Formats: sequence, C-alpha cells, structure tokens
Amino acid sequence: MNRLLQRTVKAIAPGLCALLLAGTSSAQDKTVKVGVLHSLSGTMAISEVTVKNATLLAIDQINAQGGVLGRQIVPVIEDGASDPAIFSQKAQKLIQQDKVVTVFGGWTSASRKAMLPVFERFHSLLWYPVQFEGNECSPDIMYSGAQPNQQILPALNWAFEKDRKRIFLLGSDYVFPRTANLILKKHIVHDGGTVVGEEYVPLGGTDFSSIITKIRIAHPDVIFNTLNGDSNVSFFKQLAAAGIREAQLPVMSFSIAEQEAKAMGPSLVNGSYAAWNYFESLNNPMNRQFIAAYKARYGQNSVIDDPMIHGYVDVLIWAAAVKKAGSFDPQAVRKAATQLGWIGTAMGPVKFADNQSLYQTAYVGQLQSNGQFNILWQSKEPLRPEPYDSLAFPGRSCVLK
Repeated sequence: MNRLLQRTVKAIAPGLCALLLAGTSSAQDKTVKVGVLHSLSGTMAISEVTVKNATLLAIDQINAQGGVLGRQIVPVIEDGASDPAIFSQKAQKLIQQDKVVTVFGGWTSASRKAMLPVFERFHSLLWYPVQFEGNECSPDIMYSGAQPNQQILPALNWAFEKDRKRIFLLGSDYVFPRTANLILKKHIVHDGGTVVGEEYVPLGGTDFSSIITKIRIAHPDVIFNTLNGDSNVSFFKQLAAAGIREAQLPVMSFSIAEQEAKAMGPSLVNGSYAAWNYFESLNNPMNRQFIAAYKARYGQNSVIDDPMIHGYVDVLIWAAAVKKAGSFDPQAVRKAATQLGWIGTAMGPVKFADNQSLYQTAYVGQLQSNGQFNILWQSKEPLRPEPYDSLAFPGRSCVLK
C-alpha cells in the first residue's frame, strides 16, 4: 500500500505543482506592487497625508486606463510616523517582504537620508517629491522636488529685488533647514545682504518666545522660514500675539503651501509669502483637470499643493518610464526616466535631467484670505536642477552612470 501511494504521489506531484505555480504566476502577472511611504501620523502628517492621496489618485487613473505593461498597480501603504528610523524600517519591509518594484514617498530630508542606504543596498528606486537642500546625488533616488536653485535662491533674488536685504533665518533643527540656510548665507553675503539672525527649534517644537524677542531686536526686512510641520502653527500664532504682522515684517516660507494654510487657518498666515514650483492657482487646462479629479475623489473643500502635484507627477513619469524600458527593473526605469524628454503636467512642462532631478519653473506667491496664493513672480523658463550649489559646495557636481 505504501509503495502504491508513493508511486501515485510521484505521478501526480509534478502536475499538481505545475498547476499551483501556474495559478500563482497568473495572479502575479496581472498586478505589480509599489510602495507608498508617508507620515500618516505625527508632526508631519499635516503635510504628508495629502501627498499620499495624490499618489493614490495617479495610481487609480493609470489602472483605469489599463495599468502598466498589462498589469494593475497595487499600492502597499505604510506610515513613516514622522520618524526617520521608522521610514528606514518600512522602506526595507516594502522592498524585502512586500517585493515592491519602486517606492513613492518621504518628506523631511531626515527621512530621505534614513531611507537612502536601504535603497542603495537593494538597488531599488525611491521617488522623492519634496523640495530639499540638494548636496545629494544617488542613482537610487529620483528627486522631483526643487533643488535650492529652483526654490530658495529664486526667493532670495525676489527679496533682494524688493530691497529686503536684512534677513533672519528660522528653521527646524534638521538637515534641510541647516543646509538650506548654509547656502542662503553664502548667497546673502555674496550679493551684499546681511544675515541678522539664525535660529532653530526641534522638529515639532512649539516655543518661539525667545526667538521672537531676538527677531524684534534684529530688525530684519524679511524672515526666511524653513520650519516644517505643525511648528509653523505655533510660530505664526505667537508672532501674531506679539503684534508682528505681515505688512510690518514679511515671512517667506519654504514648507507652507495651500494644505498647511488650510490646516492652520488662512487668516493666521494671510499675506505671508512662499516659494514653490506649483500653486493651485496656476491657470492652465491640465491643472484645472487635475484639481477637478482630486476634488471629485477627496472632497470639494480639498486644496492642492506643490508636494502633492509632485507625488502625482512622479507616478505618471514612473509609469511612462516603465513603458519606455519595457520593464519594472529599477535600474532600467531610472535610465528611461531621464530619456523621456519634456512632459506636460499641471505644474507646467517638466523633465528629469541626467542627474535624476527635475527641470521645473520657480514661483513666488503671496497667500490670500481664501487660502490661495496670488502668484507674484515666476522664472522665465524651467530651471535646470543643480544639486550642488557653486558657492556653498564649489567643485562638486552630480554625475550618474
């Protein structure tokens, strides 16, 4: 009996295994998994949840058109919880356990730098959608957010044009604000301005009493604000309580956009300035189309901001690069992405340069009482991304193979 059973098992096992494998292969061939990794809790959730939403909208739109290479995209969503260590852990989980082919996400430079070794170790690919300090160039990251020459330096040029040359630098105490301010200081001094103060608070910090006293004493013409997350709420409230208004002392912010203004209350930051590569108030057909689609899904009271549109565009460019490469392989996709040429988007024409950063237009806007920005200035053309500032980091350049 045992011999008969053994012969029977041997006879049917290959067929059974083939059947099971065929079923698994068929299911896998119909879908492809991507990671979506943002802070859905903690101090950065005020900014990152909506970037996640825009990313999912792009995925759904692509799936509705048939997916990519015949596969439907399945997002695997993780919460970085505003903690760089958790971002690193979740990135590794997405790559190793979930077997995603790419990851969209991150906001703070601390989170990106925590994830970078993971992506370089596994030769995976991260699409990073937020403005940052530059001074970094990795073949395993696509940097769609602004480099310093596409955001902070255009804002500085605008301030100088308005004869606001006494500048107070205020930021959260982590990589982006400190490096951005290092670059700003070099250019402020080079161009004949004066840095009248420089202060930092811990990420999520809420006490600005001593800093506001220093601002009063310094008499700046403008504050350059690189605070991130909900620290901005406390700063603007305490600034207003101290009787310092925008008409008296303008604040130029680099992490406050429409989403943060809505969460804070537009009246709190009305009249303040911001520099970005996108504002919801941009008047072009593709932007109107995107706004309508986003609000249809997430509510008519939703607002759109720069990191959201970058998160959305990242997915579209990834899909186009996959099609061009004919493969989901991260290395093939990153090369294809830099060969796509100009793409029309809601933020205007963009393309990835050979340094895997995005050509894009710079804008300066002033926040209105309705929570939208009145665009005051824009660059004449999309600016080539320069990861290494020539004054702050002379002799350095980004060359990827």
